[in-house]
Amino acid sequence: MDVIVVGSCNVDLVSYVPRLPTAGETIIGTKFSQGFGGKGANPAVMSARLGAKTALISMVGDDTYGKEYKLNLMKNDIDISHVGTTSKAATGVAPIFVNESGENSIVVVKGANDYLTVGNLEAARDLMQNSKILLCNLEIDPKVTLEALKMAHSCNIRSLFNMAPARAGLDQYFQYCDILVVNESEAEIITGIQVSRVQEAKVAAESILKKGCKVVVITLGENGAVVLSQDDKEAIHIPTPKVPAVDTTGAGDAFCGSLAVFLSTKPELGLQESVYRANRIAGITVQSPGTQTSYPHRKDLSPELFSEEKLLKDV
Repeated sequence: MDVIVVGSCNVDLVSYVPRLPTAGETIIGTKFSQGFGGKGANPAVMSARLGAKTALISMVGDDTYGKEYKLNLMKNDIDISHVGTTSKAATGVAPIFVNESGENSIVVVKGANDYLTVGNLEAARDLMQNSKILLCNLEIDPKVTLEALKMAHSCNIRSLFNMAPARAGLDQYFQYCDILVVNESEAEIITGIQVSRVQEAKVAAESILKKGCKVVVITLGENGAVVLSQDDKEAIHIPTPKVPAVDTTGAGDAFCGSLAVFLSTKPELGLQESVYRANRIAGITVQSPGTQTSYPHRKDLSPELFSEEKLLKDV
């Protein structure tokens, strides 16, 4: 495999609203849709649609949602040999509110995702050993994520850890992580540094790098991303073109999946160029409603995104 993902499968239940409701408030929505999501499946789908050989290690419930989800993964050419089924909980769901500016508010009910175990990882060890990059997150049992990072480390497999949903007290994770990806709010949870501008993101990246990972990427939405590695003297700001946002749901997962593809299949591009191209693809996804439904296929993207020519200028 080019990319192996350990993470969650959730069914997205999306309500489009004029604005996000406040506590105790009932508002009238304008539209409802149901789709496939989850911080494991989303980047796996993005990876597969960009042409990378992709496998997912996950868990769904023994219910209609679970059956539909496995079919969806197969339609996206994802190896599901290690997507298990449990009767102990329902397939995970994520009720989502999206306002007119494309901003969202999400509640995740993990359900079956919590029944993915270290034993499931061990059963997939051979698959992981023959993969180029591991991508994981925290929408499953954190102990399983930590074990996945340790396995990748022991097998000399590069790891990309999207520390989301972020939480404090996970310092032991950093030493096993090659590339850490977080957004502004997640960076603030980890460091206690408010991140609302590029300069603040650079300071936060320096703080995170000291915890032990090799590379930090802080995504900043329309402001691009900040990148810092152990080999850099200072954090680098990677800009991204401005686009009209319709729905930002799943954009971070699209970024992670795209970044994993570039790092595993086109390593000659380097980190900064790969981050720039991944952000370009994430920017395309926010211009359409839905999560995986907004993810493009490689054939629909500009060939320059997969060319050898440098696209990132003057950084």
